[in-house]
Amino acid sequence: MAFRIRYHYRKQQKEIGYANDKHHSIYDAIATAEGLDLAEFRRMEDQLANISRNDRKTMKEFREEYFRKLGFSQITIFREE
Repeated sequence: MAFRIRYHYRKQQKEIGYANDKHHSIYDAIATAEGLDLAEFRRMEDQLANISRNDRKTMKEFREEYFRKLGFSQITIFREE
């Protein structure tokens, strides 16, 4: 079964397909779908990983906050049947 991602971006609800073999995370998938460059995000994420020693909670909160600032909200992933 395939996965789908549903999210709001700039006050529009959108839905895209998702596959683990094509994207590193759901955030990579939605950024690619919207044509966003994640170079700065990856640099900051690497710095945070070095400082926080890969603390999963800190990393998750950073990703969610960064994408919230970009204008994404209500990001959900679900299984397509």
